[in-house]
Amino acid sequence: MGSQNQPLPPLTSAELLQAQAELWCHKFAYLKSVALHCTIKLGIPNAISRGAASLSELHAVLPVAPSKRPCLSRLMRFLAASGIFRVDDTNPAQGEVIYRLTAVSRLLVDDDDSHTSLSPYMGGCLIPAYFMASLRLAEWLETDDCGRTAAETPFMMAHGTDFWGMLGGDAKLGAGFSEAMQSDSRFVAGIVIRECGEVFAGVRSLVDVGGGDGTMAKAIAKAFPHVRCSVLELPQVVNGVPADDDGKVEFVAGDMMEFIPPADALFLKA
Repeated sequence: MGSQNQPLPPLTSAELLQAQAELWCHKFAYLKSVALHCTIKLGIPNAISRGAASLSELHAVLPVAPSKRPCLSRLMRFLAASGIFRVDDTNPAQGEVIYRLTAVSRLLVDDDDSHTSLSPYMGGCLIPAYFMASLRLAEWLETDDCGRTAAETPFMMAHGTDFWGMLGGDAKLGAGFSEAMQSDSRFVAGIVIRECGEVFAGVRSLVDVGGGDGTMAKAIAKAFPHVRCSVLELPQVVNGVPADDDGKVEFVAGDMMEFIPPADALFLKA
């Protein structure tokens, strides 16, 4: 009998409890995404952006119903434990906990001049459609699609269409997704242009693969006028992009899995 068939040694009590604790962490991991979504919707980072805020100060400015205010303290404690906010010493005069921003929550502030806010990006990615699709993963893996129309992904199984089809049928969702992608591109573009300018020194042409509405390509073209920038995107995306008045960026309709226009450099933001 091979060693692979030998019974596993029993776990100690300490190992059992540690494993149980780790399972609990996995069980409730989704709450981090839910709490982050709630944080953005309520505007908590903006409320703390001027330095610090106590719970009573947050109660005064956030759209939280008076009857739900006791729950805000639980949410803030959870967010602080997750590293979104930082807990300062209690206010000696009021006996209240003071909350401050961390580097993470600073990225969610709308009017921080040092960088683009990522609130639209995070809010656009934390949508129910993703959660609903993820719950169908096991069912999708168990389903044999031979001989009938296949649901290519768990998303299609949950919603009857792919993500792009859903965007095309929901103007509000599509606009939110576009805003999300634009905010992320603006954020990355600022860092790339500021920190990586030498990369573009010898580049005369660049293709932004899957570049959406061209936010990144337009920023590069503006900062480095010698670079001829193009954006490769799916036809349905290109058809919805407004005309570029200055003509600095060319849009090419196509599928990156089939063809990428030749250029000195490719930009693919993962």
